[in-house]
Amino acid sequence: MAKNNLETSAQPLSANLFQLIQKDILSGDIPTDSKLTEQTLCKKYNVSRTPLREAFRQLESEGLIKNIPNRGAFAVGLSNRDISDLFDMRYMFEIQAVEWAIKRMTDEEIDALKETVEFMEFYTLKDDTDKVLQFNSQFHRLIYEGTKDRILQKTLYMYQTYLKHSAPAKSYSDDYLKTILAEHKTIFDAIESRNVAAGRKAMEHHMNQSKMRRMAKFF
Repeated sequence: MAKNNLETSAQPLSANLFQLIQKDILSGDIPTDSKLTEQTLCKKYNVSRTPLREAFRQLESEGLIKNIPNRGAFAVGLSNRDISDLFDMRYMFEIQAVEWAIKRMTDEEIDALKETVEFMEFYTLKDDTDKVLQFNSQFHRLIYEGTKDRILQKTLYMYQTYLKHSAPAKSYSDDYLKTILAEHKTIFDAIESRNVAAGRKAMEHHMNQSKMRRMAKFF
């Protein structure tokens, strides 16, 4: 429950509350255009008004809440166009990230990336989608960290979070896990060989295919 999540987190209460409400808005658990009342949300998340108001300020700065004078605060989710635009922006930054990672990652960081790919392969063989997707996210995060660029990391973490939480109900083709494993292996091979051109090409293909797979679910 939300209460337990808030109690056990090492983060400040308002920061964790922000993440919970952010997820609920992006996933549609809090529908777009629904009115957000302090009384209702304080009860839902078992918090006081002070951390809730701080979370509201953060959510408004991200564009996930809009305040309408004399009417109150309303949730702002992501439209199909928003999601398509997010993929296009992520495409550009992911390609830059893989280029910088190839140039800047240490051998130890590449070893950690290799281990992540091996876990992806292991869980692909076990047909464990949740685990594969977990290591999929970790794979990209290791690349972000390998860029040694804090601003790029922060930007890509945001895109990853938005696209993850706004994903529709899971329904995958029979070859989905094998397909994304192959795409990640190609990216890793380029990183391991320090081949920038191959890395850019592999990431371009992966991002294009990711968008096609995701947007196909809307039509």
